Amino acid sequence: MKYEIVELEEKIIEGIEVRTTNQNGKSIKDIGETWQKLFTQGIYDTIQNKVNNKTIGLYTDYELDYTKPYIFVAGAEVSSKTDSTLVNKVIKKGKYAKFVIKGDVQNSVGQAWQEIWNMDLKRKYTCDFEEYQNNSEDMKNQEIHIYIALED
Repeated sequence: MKYEIVELEEKIIEGIEVRTTNQNGKSIKDIGETWQKLFTQGIYDTIQNKVNNKTIGLYTDYELDYTKPYIFVAGAEVSSKTDSTLVNKVIKKGKYAKFVIKGDVQNSVGQAWQEIWNMDLKRKYTCDFEEYQNNSEDMKNQEIHIYIALED
């Protein structure tokens, strides 16, 4: 799977979180429910100071690596932290592997993660995230960028 190395500036993400694990398919259920809650309960629309119309799926606070529990945040990038009841997380400035995925938002992303987990990347396990470009109404034909934090 092809990727490019990019340098990112710090980003602030605001949204809702769930603590989950990839064991026994728990993350598939938890992450799906978190995305559903973000949109069906109108939470995404309440996020203030969005920098764009892209949605973010953030994986952070890893206990060790992708085989152990971590926090998933569904939300958006914002220009500054707010005092809302939503969670604010910071994606640190640094070096990331950027993957560009095109296709179905569920199947293509899930398949990409399976491939990423099997790659020999020098991962930091600080913040990894999916950036949904939202450039199509067709959920089976989306462009998604996946960023993996790398060691310097």
